[in-house]
Amino acid sequence: MPTDHVIANGQTVPAPLPCTLEDFLRARGFFPRSVVVEHNGEAVAPSEFAGRNLHTGDRLEIVKIVAGG
Repeated sequence: MPTDHVIANGQTVPAPLPCTLEDFLRARGFFPRSVVVEHNGEAVAPSEFAGRNLHTGDRLEIVKIVAGG
């Protein structure tokens, strides 16, 4: 039986699909407002995370926002 997964930052990651992008980020320890996400090549606004559904094989690029001076 194949395991549901997404490709996050180039690595295969098991995921409890179906789930939203926000659910996935929280499960991975990310605070949704602290990251920039590209889903299948499309930039996603944080306001859309809760409504964006993930499917097996989807590709994500997740970049953590870091404040500095």
